Amino acid sequence: MSKKTLIAPSVLASDFSKLGDEVEAVAAAGADWIHLDVMDGHFVPNITFGPSVIKAIRNRTKTFFDCHLMIAPADPYLAAFAEAGCDGMTVHAEAGPHLDRSLQTIKGLGKKAGVSLNPATPETAIEYVLDRLDLILLMTVNPGFGGQAFIPAIVDKVKRVKALIGNRPIRIEIDGGVSPETAPLVTAAGADVLVAGAAIFKGGTVEAYRANIEAIRSAADKAAN
Repeated sequence: MSKKTLIAPSVLASDFSKLGDEVEAVAAAGADWIHLDVMDGHFVPNITFGPSVIKAIRNRTKTFFDCHLMIAPADPYLAAFAEAGCDGMTVHAEAGPHLDRSLQTIKGLGKKAGVSLNPATPETAIEYVLDRLDLILLMTVNPGFGGQAFIPAIVDKVKRVKALIGNRPIRIEIDGGVSPETAPLVTAAGADVLVAGAAIFKGGTVEAYRANIEAIRSAADKAAN
């Protein structure tokens, strides 16, 4: 039996006035991971939250905390995010000159290490760090804001990254514009973790979130098979 697509709801689209409750609700609805979009207003044009907020919601679920650091520089803050309870940390290849060092630091903190590529960044940027990676996150929108339209050209990039990975146990995660319509495009190309915000956090109840997650997962799994 093929493994199911992992769904990682992005709390960026949740109701921040009750963030802990939202995390608990989406975990109960079947989220595999909780995706935490950290933005600094410098690397990307938006500011979200930092380690203290993550630490405050960590006790609301045991679900894997998938921390996407859209910050530059990232290295000075990695230990703080690890201490806050992030299980995996993804840094951007574009965010600093020493990607290999950043990934070594994340692994040294005992966390899963990921690298993210913006839409215009070629996959060759990560060729020499593949053996340090647990995850490659491909942006299917330009980072900084939720609710943007999916960029179709990234589907071919997913195929190229899949070929680059070879038989290494590296997950391919997609972030941006994921819906039941776009999910099959990327899972057919080789992606196995999908981040979705607006498409999941609508309806405001555990039942609504569960239906939204299953709609994406079932469309994705069908294409992956």
